[in-house]
Amino acid sequence: MTVTRRNVLGIVASTGIAGMTLNAAGREARADAAPLAPLLEGGAGHLKALMAALEKTPRRRDFKEVPMILDSPDQWDHAALTLVMRYRGKYKQVWDNTAIEGPWLNLMRNSLNAQIWAFKHPDFLILSATHGSAHLALYDQYLWDKYGFAKLTDGKFARNSFLDIPAAAAGDPGDFENAAGVFSPKDNSIPTLQARGVVFLACHNAIFEVSSKLHAMGRNPDKLSLPAMVAELTNHLIPGAVLTPGIVGTLPELGFAGFQYAK
Repeated sequence: MTVTRRNVLGIVASTGIAGMTLNAAGREARADAAPLAPLLEGGAGHLKALMAALEKTPRRRDFKEVPMILDSPDQWDHAALTLVMRYRGKYKQVWDNTAIEGPWLNLMRNSLNAQIWAFKHPDFLILSATHGSAHLALYDQYLWDKYGFAKLTDGKFARNSFLDIPAAAAGDPGDFENAAGVFSPKDNSIPTLQARGVVFLACHNAIFEVSSKLHAMGRNPDKLSLPAMVAELTNHLIPGAVLTPGIVGTLPELGFAGFQYAK
């Protein structure tokens, strides 16, 4: 399938989510952390087309209640996920990321660098299949503050620093060998990886599980029902994230679509 505007509109129409956009809180999060300009090498035409198509594809973030098991495409980012699964580039990898304190951003950066410059695959696409504690990095700072997510990391992270844009991001992208530059360990961040085409997949099951944990802990300042809390957390996923009905169930679909598994 060629990624075109007609494809995008067709997928969106088929899921019944045409016209849905980020809610007010989502727009504020986007304004607070404006996306970086794409950091793509020459020859990355397929990846550039995918990034442009995903940017135009709505994500539903106006949920009022969300059930435990999703059974309808309008309950997740079906249109965006379909675009990802039908990516035209030959070289693509999905990382199974579960531990927020692990080297997951660094490993994806290393994989990109080797594929692009060593193996000459500028269209190389990486997906972050994000769940477990790593999924906390896909919520905006508003939720971190409201629900005390820092405590869920055992104090390892006082805030969602994964969304910070390092000073190295301002370096010259033409100097790819710079050990303190754009493509170095000094620039491990979600925004920089997104600018390089990495797609962060969010997990409904992880959202449900952390909501259940917050309920059990009594950390529920608005006295929300469990389905309403799941909805609130879903509505505050970071810009660019693609919500799936569940990462462990989506991984086989990605395998069928030709993505190489990494952990």
